[in-house]
Amino acid sequence: MENVSLGGAPHGLPHSALAGKEAEIDALRETGTYFFQRGWSVGTSSNYSVVLKHDPLQLLLTASGMDKGRLTRADFVRVNDQGHQVDIEGAATTDQPKSSAETLLHVVAAGQPGVGSILHTHSIWGTLLSDYFFDEGGFAIEGYEMLKGLSGVKTHEHAEWVPVFDNTQDIPVLAEQVAARLSDQSQPPIHGYLIRRHGLYTWGADVAEARRHIEIYEFLFETLVRRMLLCGELRSAASAV
Repeated sequence: MENVSLGGAPHGLPHSALAGKEAEIDALRETGTYFFQRGWSVGTSSNYSVVLKHDPLQLLLTASGMDKGRLTRADFVRVNDQGHQVDIEGAATTDQPKSSAETLLHVVAAGQPGVGSILHTHSIWGTLLSDYFFDEGGFAIEGYEMLKGLSGVKTHEHAEWVPVFDNTQDIPVLAEQVAARLSDQSQPPIHGYLIRRHGLYTWGADVAEARRHIEIYEFLFETLVRRMLLCGELRSAASAV
């Protein structure tokens, strides 16, 4: 059978390090097309991954600088827990596409129990909220039925805290901050977080669950901003500056 893209056009083959992982690659390609259509992954923004192995950790990750609405099977890379390119046996390689600069953020999320996929988007609503609530360190969303779409949430009365981390080009430092929050037993568990003026990271047991979490967060982010506008909260905040 001819190797064709989701849109029907010929596309490149995955690197040999990802041989046999076409189903996982295509799931991320389809996700990228969908997120692009929703306006959550435009330009070359965003990155997506699937956990291939937990011990030792290996990820299938979108390569750097790729248009997420037109991903081919050649636009992915296999990396280890240090974010370095590896082959099927775990040996270092240098001939795969360059991995995302934010690879270590995927590594940190993948270190949590039960995580099989990590997705990162850049929506308008998440970007606005990450900036507005940065000084508070994050914000809570509660009372909405859609919260039940987050794994383990059983009631709309749930209060989901969304941490906001400052944006930085020093990804190892940011990864350490995120890892510290995820491992902090004194605080409630979270399903995702925002980076200021940047975007959303969330995860799930597989691509389907992580994708559902993106949908839930994006619905709630838009709802929250529109409610704040309707209630005059954003105008009041702006006039107080």
